[in-house]
Amino acid sequence: MSNMGDRAAGTAKSYMGGAKQTVGETLGDNSMAASGAEQKAHGEAQRAGAEAKSHAEGTGHKLEGKAQKAMGSMTGDTSQQARGHGNEAKGDMERRV
Repeated sequence: MSNMGDRAAGTAKSYMGGAKQTVGETLGDNSMAASGAEQKAHGEAQRAGAEAKSHAEGTGHKLEGKAQKAMGSMTGDTSQQARGHGNEAKGDMERRV
């Protein structure tokens, strides 16, 4: 699953688990409340992992872009410089999302 898909799935799992936990607590069903709390925690962990992966990938693309721009500048290769700008922008977006 993509990072965005993992983030969305984690968020959905977290919300569903929180609702299940609340219903369980309201009804006095400790088993349901515990199951909901576990589901919520799993969802939050899934979302956090996807966010960390996106940030790491974004950092890699940004660094790759900087290297391409520098090499393109040194060699006069404007095409490589343009690819570098593109990778830097891609990295910035991945780190923000």
